[in-house]
Amino acid sequence: MSQIRPPVYVVDDDLSMRESVASLIRSAGLAVETFASAPEFLARSRTELPGCLVLDVKLPGLSGLDLQQELARSNVHIPIIFLTGCGDIPMSVRAIKSGALDFFTKPFDDEALLAAVRQAVARRGRVAGKSDGAGEGPDLVGRSPALTAVRSRVARVAPTDSTVLILGETGTGKELIARSIHAQSRRSSRPLVTVNCGAIQPSLIASELFGHERGSFTGALQQRIGRFELADGGTIFLDEIGELPAETQVALLRVLQEREFERVGGEATVKVDVRVVAATNKDLGAEVSAGRFREDLYYRLKIVPLTLPPLRDRRDDLPLLIDHFIRKLAPRTNPRIGAIDDEALGRLMAYGWPGNVRELENVIEQSLVFAEGDRITLAALPAFLKDEGAPADALAVPKGEISLPDVLEDLERQLILKAYKKANGVKTETARLLGLKTSALYYKLEKYGIT
Repeated sequence: MSQIRPPVYVVDDDLSMRESVASLIRSAGLAVETFASAPEFLARSRTELPGCLVLDVKLPGLSGLDLQQELARSNVHIPIIFLTGCGDIPMSVRAIKSGALDFFTKPFDDEALLAAVRQAVARRGRVAGKSDGAGEGPDLVGRSPALTAVRSRVARVAPTDSTVLILGETGTGKELIARSIHAQSRRSSRPLVTVNCGAIQPSLIASELFGHERGSFTGALQQRIGRFELADGGTIFLDEIGELPAETQVALLRVLQEREFERVGGEATVKVDVRVVAATNKDLGAEVSAGRFREDLYYRLKIVPLTLPPLRDRRDDLPLLIDHFIRKLAPRTNPRIGAIDDEALGRLMAYGWPGNVRELENVIEQSLVFAEGDRITLAALPAFLKDEGAPADALAVPKGEISLPDVLEDLERQLILKAYKKANGVKTETARLLGLKTSALYYKLEKYGIT
């Protein structure tokens, strides 16, 4: 018989942040309790231990780090995920080295935080003798031969310290594979630190990875610890590695070879024990030939390559993925829906999915918003999937006719309009329904001309 998982506890003195994090975690079907301070949490935890603790570093009175140390002294073992501001990073290093599972700098990526919470809850269950097989990592849904082969390679490489290069199109789940590798490794009790190399300004990427000393450049008002130091003893996941600037490629090569570096503007050598997992949707071999990526770094990263198949090559997994996303998204979108009918499923099976699993999730979410009754029907699908004038096979792998960014923007706009109408134009309520910060909602309303 399956066990009831204990709730996730969120401790943050900022009410809006606390409720935002709690809403996000509830959207994943997990129970949540919130606390404004460490003493509040301690009073509750005497009667029940949580499955995971999402903890702000800076709290009034007893800080998050003090609370972590208090739990350790009391021999209370709870997976802890820290939320930090940029100025709290040195404190976060101490927390990570004291056994915290992960940390996220505000503002954080929602999906990355959810994946870390799921991993933490699964680990708590294994410690308590209640494992449900989640040790493979989060959301690896599917039984197709292509995905089974990937799982097999992950299981072989995860227990080693070998560098892994994950290749695949956008939306195929490269970060989920990275988290699965970490979860099955001997480093699983240590931090997994994620860096999106394509989302950081080229002039700042070296500081982000390796840290900097105070005064090393304009705006460097204090010493900053880089992601490699934060990942010491654990794993660093370098997403979109193909976007790394040439000068930073040299520094990364040295870390891979020597396990050491200097902070920007510093002279002291910092040694680290870090496993590197990288990912890209680019053809790095072609990037090397074009002179945009170092050949020696390419071969250092490609010790164990893992190629994720696009969704069009694992169509047998579509029914499982659709069911998974319905169960994941329906509770916060349209709880009445429990399935998809055959006609709608046929359309989804025929489509080419240029955006892969990420596009499928977006389509299911929009379909849930517009579905009536107890299942998703053809009428609820996005317009580009229910063109009755086109044969089903004409939908497969469209070439240049459908722009993925345009499709995703259309989905987002329709979801915002639906929530805005449901909230009767009240922006704070619209933001709550969508799980967005109010400031982010204002930006999107202006972007789409919604008033």
